[in-house]
Amino acid sequence: MQSTTLGATGLHVSRIAYGTWQLGGEWGSFDEDAATRAIRHARELGVNFFDTAQAYGFGASERLLGAALREELIRDRDSVVIATKGGIRPPGSGGGRDASAAFLRDGVEQSLRALGIETIDLYQVHWPDPEVPAAETAGALQEMADEGKLRHVGVSNYDATQMAEFAAVRPVETLQPPYHLFRRGIEAETLPYAREHGIGVLAYSPLASGLLTGRFDENTRFEESDWRSQATAFTGDALRRNLAVVARLSDFAAERGHSVSQLAIAWVLARVDVAIVGARSSGNIEASAAAAAISLSDGELAEIERIAADGVQIEGASPEGVA
Repeated sequence: MQSTTLGATGLHVSRIAYGTWQLGGEWGSFDEDAATRAIRHARELGVNFFDTAQAYGFGASERLLGAALREELIRDRDSVVIATKGGIRPPGSGGGRDASAAFLRDGVEQSLRALGIETIDLYQVHWPDPEVPAAETAGALQEMADEGKLRHVGVSNYDATQMAEFAAVRPVETLQPPYHLFRRGIEAETLPYAREHGIGVLAYSPLASGLLTGRFDENTRFEESDWRSQATAFTGDALRRNLAVVARLSDFAAERGHSVSQLAIAWVLARVDVAIVGARSSGNIEASAAAAAISLSDGELAEIERIAADGVQIEGASPEGVA
């Protein structure tokens, strides 16, 4: 497993991070035992970076991750890097974003208990909150870092302007944006800002929430509890056009002995530090982890760009097309 130093944090992390959004209940039903085995297999493969969030089942994902890694967290805490996110209210209390000092502090305490750890390696504000001054959010997180509850602080889904406002109070150490072949909006301003300021970038949804796995067709249907059942990216002409692109990318990948998923992850890793991949089974994480070893030539990257140009870019709300 290839590793990297994540921006200015000094954290030495695997270039594949195991993401746990799919373990919070928003992606339909899943087998918890199989998910636990997948998390542990990821460690066997050399993955040391795990990303979760309070909002992924409001504690459910964090608890499952903490339980799966319990023995190692007790035996060798420094061998595992745990990232989580906060600042989203549960549906029962109105939902929506809340990056206020009081809510974030309560969320950090809840995350620490759910994960069963004393310090969070990387804490990220899940979404920018237009109702709360960036100075309040950044100041609260700096206080908790000073108290030893957080080692490093980052943001998720922020643009360059929002990061600059946050950084006026304390540095933004990492950024977690959505990024894949069908969502490239961060390339214009956000990625250049991150690079200029030494901000580590860990991209989520490198497989376009499944579109780039090659497993879907126009007749694919999702469980009602799966957010993709309500997403415009998984319906209509845009879906048909993007599936046609995926089919061509699959052929291109197969000629090189890769799956289309591995090709898509390798493309993301050619541009950012870390790709976050979710997996519910050991086989899935094994295939994704192998993508870190793929080095795409300039010619291959150019051909991928040419093929993907026929697709439809996904913009606006994230998850894909859900307001």
